[in-house]
Amino acid sequence: MSKNPPNQSFLSHLESLRWHLMRSIIAIFLGSIIVFLNKSFVFDEIIFACKENDFVTYIFLCNISETLCIQDLPFILMNVEMAGQFTMHILVSLVGGFILVFPYLLYEIWRFVAPAMYKSEKKISVLVFFVSFFLFLVGVFFGYYVIIPFSINFLSSYTISGIIENNIHFISFIKTFTTIVITTGILFQLPLIIYCMTKFNLITTKQLKQYRRHAFVIILVLASILTPPDIFSQILIGLPIFLLYELSVLISSISTSKQ
Repeated sequence: MSKNPPNQSFLSHLESLRWHLMRSIIAIFLGSIIVFLNKSFVFDEIIFACKENDFVTYIFLCNISETLCIQDLPFILMNVEMAGQFTMHILVSLVGGFILVFPYLLYEIWRFVAPAMYKSEKKISVLVFFVSFFLFLVGVFFGYYVIIPFSINFLSSYTISGIIENNIHFISFIKTFTTIVITTGILFQLPLIIYCMTKFNLITTKQLKQYRRHAFVIILVLASILTPPDIFSQILIGLPIFLLYELSVLISSISTSKQ
C-alpha cells in the first residue's frame, strides 16, 4: 500500500500531461482552420509576397545599393500533381496554425511545470514565457524577411545553361518556405534552452566554451538537415545560430555569476 501514492502521483502527472497535449493539439487544429479559411490572404499576401518586386526586403536592398537590388525573379511556379495545391494548403494551414497558437502552447507548457515551481521560480518563468515567444517571433521574421528572399533569389537565378528555364515546382517552393520559417523560429530558442540547462546545472559555462567547436559542427549538421539542401540557405541559417550560441555563453556566464 505504501507504494500506491507514488504510483498514483506518477499516473496523475501522465494524465495531466495527456490533457495538456490534447488542448495543445486542439489549439493547433483551431488555428489551422483559421489559416485554412483565409487562403487568399495567406498565400497571396504572405507566402507569394516574397516573389514580387515590392517585397519589403527587396525595396530595402535597392535603397541601399543598386548592386544588392533584387528585381524580376526569373521563374514561374507550376503545379504538376492533381492534389498538389490542396495538400500544400493543408500543410501551410498546419504550419500557420502552429505559429498562430504558439503563445498558447507555451502557456500549456508553463501550466504543466508550474506546480513544481517555487513562487520565486514562477515569477521568473513568466519572463521566460515572454522571452521564448519573442525569440520565436524574431526567428520567424528572420526566416521570412532574410533567409527566404535571399534563398529564393539565389536558387531561382542560378543557371548552368541558358537553354534551361526555371519552372519551379509549387510544392518545392511551399516546402522550402514552411521549413525555413519553422526551423528559424525553433532554432532561435537556443539562448533560452541553454539558460534553462545552466539553471538546472545540466551544463556549465566552462563546458559551453570548451565544446564551442563541437557545437558549431552540430549547428551546421542541424542546418543541413532542417533547411533546403543548398549550402547558401544553410550558411544563412548557420551564421545567426553561431551568434545566438555566443549570446547563450554570455547569458550562461551572467546567470552563473549571480548564483
